[in-house]
Amino acid sequence: MKLMKKTLITLLLLFVAFGVFSAVAPASVSYAAEETTATEETEEAEAAEDNSTAGKAIAAAISIGIAAGLGTLGMGLCVGKAAEGIARQPEAEGKIRTTMILGIVFIETAVLYALVVSILIIFVL
Repeated sequence: MKLMKKTLITLLLLFVAFGVFSAVAPASVSYAAEETTATEETEEAEAAEDNSTAGKAIAAAISIGIAAGLGTLGMGLCVGKAAEGIARQPEAEGKIRTTMILGIVFIETAVLYALVVSILIIFVL
């Protein structure tokens, strides 16, 4: 169990680091002493916009992927523990089921918030 937790934490940190480093679009710097024409400036602006759009898409995909993956793990653990609790105490089935459903709703709400943030990253920022 400890190995699984360490592996999960390591993967999570790798995904976050990848998201942070890939979301930052590299700035194109020109060290040429020549003056640029209007055409070159528009091409550079379009290239910077493309890099920005790609970075936003990657950041949104990583954020919703992490949220959905961890939400799924949380829901799976919640349902598994609820099933164990019901198996141990069948008379408490109603209370256990109610608590489980409430917990799943909170987990799903967090995933939906991550989806909203991802959509905001893509369309607003």
